[in-house]
Amino acid sequence: MKKIAIGAGCLLASLSIFAQAPQTFKGEVMDSQCASLGGHQIMEKQGESPKDCTNRCVAMGGRYTLFDDSSKTAYQLDDPKKAAAFAGAKVSVTGTLNPVTKTIKVASIKAGS
Repeated sequence: MKKIAIGAGCLLASLSIFAQAPQTFKGEVMDSQCASLGGHQIMEKQGESPKDCTNRCVAMGGRYTLFDDSSKTAYQLDDPKKAAAFAGAKVSVTGTLNPVTKTIKVASIKAGS
């Protein structure tokens, strides 16, 4: 019984490491494909807006992603409904980050950054 209690205590301690306080992240809502390329430059040269590019790529299987151009860091956004309204826009996202998956659990998104 003592081993079970110790194991449960270790499990709770390890889970608390992943419990993050909400943070605010700034960047542009884009599709995962363009985020991996560092932005929409290729499609903008072909005349496509960041919003249209994001929506087209998400429709083809991409995921909404927050891309921070200053640090060149991409975070997956867990709520596509909230993110869709801001496709191609600079935003501030408040939420909790899972550092293992680099996914933000979105609490809110506001325009501007």
